[in-house]
Amino acid sequence: MKGIDGAVYEIHGMAALAARDKWINRIHPLVKLLLTLGYIGAVVSFSRYDIIGLIGLAVYPVAGFLLGDLSLKEGCRRMRFVLPLVCLTGLPNLFLDRRQVLFWGVKVGAGLFSMLTLAGKGVLTVFASYILIATTSLDKLCYALRLLHVPRALVTQFMLTYRYVTVLLEEAGRMVQAYTLRAPGQKGIRFKVWGSLTGLLLLRGMDRAENVYQSMLLRGWGTDYGYQKGRVPLRVWDILYFLFWAGIIAVFSLCPVLPILGDLIGGILI
Repeated sequence: MKGIDGAVYEIHGMAALAARDKWINRIHPLVKLLLTLGYIGAVVSFSRYDIIGLIGLAVYPVAGFLLGDLSLKEGCRRMRFVLPLVCLTGLPNLFLDRRQVLFWGVKVGAGLFSMLTLAGKGVLTVFASYILIATTSLDKLCYALRLLHVPRALVTQFMLTYRYVTVLLEEAGRMVQAYTLRAPGQKGIRFKVWGSLTGLLLLRGMDRAENVYQSMLLRGWGTDYGYQKGRVPLRVWDILYFLFWAGIIAVFSLCPVLPILGDLIGGILI
């Protein structure tokens, strides 16, 4: 499945993941949102050479994939356009940072460590965001944003953009299909008709948007109407889940856990 149809399929696939009845999906959305934001802040706070400490924080996305029954292969496929970009952000450091450091008795360029650290930060933050989206429906996520007092206009704009981007994609798919039927054997769309097709897509999108808006008004749309079904009571398990992961993230951020464990295991074996 390629092109516009593939993009629509991916959007519906992510919505289906968030709607599953898994244990982590039932965790309060505000708890998951706060943990994700705190985790991203902890990952970014590491120094550019502390790749060992950064490895310890991988426990959060690993646990998220296991608890949410998410496929790592499928997640990498869905993030295939983002992951290469975040991995390449640190590539210039390999050439700009020419200092030498000792690693297990071997001199290694410090730029290699900074490059790997930046790539690791990008991968961990992308996976943490993916877990949040794959385990939290859009309505619940918008509800959590409103609990954080994010302006109602921004939340509504975010919700409508995400929810009805498929409408625009489906309109674009119909136009491309119609063009293909009228130009059999032609590869792609000719450059000279790009402008007219874009203008036509804008007009059709505005007309479809007006129909959607009128339908929403007839169904009782209000400023917070779309977030009502996203409301979830805060339970004891939600608080315990938050405290547990907040403690884990804090410990791995403030303490060199992996070196300490290495020394303990080495001492026991000796």
